[in-house]
Amino acid sequence: MTEELHIKASGELNLETGQALFEDVKKRLIGGGGALVLDLQDVRKIDSLGGTWILRIKHYAVSLGARFECRGATGLVSEYLRMIAPGIEYMDRVPPRNPGFFETIGDTYYKVKQEYKEARNLIIDVLYWTFIAPFGKKGLRWQSVMDELHEMGVRAIGIVVLINYLLGFIVSMLAAAQVRNWGAGIYVADMVAIGFARELAPIMTAVIVSARSGAAIAAEMATMEVQEEIDALRGMGFNVSYFLIAPKVVAMVLAMPCLVMIAMAAGVWGGLHVAIFILGLDAGMWIRESILALQIGDMVQGLLKSLVFAIIIVLVGCHNGMRVTGGARGVGLVTTRSVVMDIFFIVTSDVIFATLFYYTF
Repeated sequence: MTEELHIKASGELNLETGQALFEDVKKRLIGGGGALVLDLQDVRKIDSLGGTWILRIKHYAVSLGARFECRGATGLVSEYLRMIAPGIEYMDRVPPRNPGFFETIGDTYYKVKQEYKEARNLIIDVLYWTFIAPFGKKGLRWQSVMDELHEMGVRAIGIVVLINYLLGFIVSMLAAAQVRNWGAGIYVADMVAIGFARELAPIMTAVIVSARSGAAIAAEMATMEVQEEIDALRGMGFNVSYFLIAPKVVAMVLAMPCLVMIAMAAGVWGGLHVAIFILGLDAGMWIRESILALQIGDMVQGLLKSLVFAIIIVLVGCHNGMRVTGGARGVGLVTTRSVVMDIFFIVTSDVIFATLFYYTF
């Protein structure tokens, strides 16, 4: 079809007449360009089902490459067509083009760049209000620090002890299975003590705390952001980093080394039970061997890692929480993202520590 095809409707346009009109269009409209003009001058009444058939006729015409137009409508029919005009006009819109490969790369680059700037500004602000400003006239909110310390530290002791005890038990079982044929079961104590002091206790405790307290921090900050409480604090003249984040950082920095030391003891305790009930060793001999195997440098490595992990957990949680968009679903998404980022940065920083300590200790 290369010219206009006029189809005239009359009387009442409803379910039956609309369907008949559609069948007439299907018979007469061939396609190949041109236009379909629907003349509604003689239509005196139209209902919602008749309007639906008009939309379907337009969809069919557009699918064949024809232009669609309604003419001659008057009175209530004209008013009704104006009401459904957005649905008719929507079909004329060109669907958005999918971004190309280089567009996707560019968009990702600018998003990462923007997030990096936000994270950098947050880190600088938080470190100032946590480690520099308290030495001036502006002290810390110690009551908030104590509340956070109880939540992040005291209430996490149980799960930290349980997980590290079980991990110590597992590691000791695996090691004992390899050395029992040579009668060297006592040296499992050395491996467990050094392994937990240097590596297992810090990173396992950090993962537990990130899944527990890190997720809670992200959810708390995200909820406050969604409910505009953070904007309200800024409007009242409060610095968010000082008022909300600095107490969390101080509490986490105080809690993590303590939790890591407890985790070290729990891991050795798990290994001790393997020594007593499976290897048949004396408890005093196992503890003495563990103490002799440990050196100050081993403890220092674990405690230094715990301090860095503590700062990572709080900053990542606050950063993601303050970037939330949407409602409850957005809170859930940034909480999940926070835990994933925590674990990634914890493992990455642990790789850096392992490389550094390999050449220094």
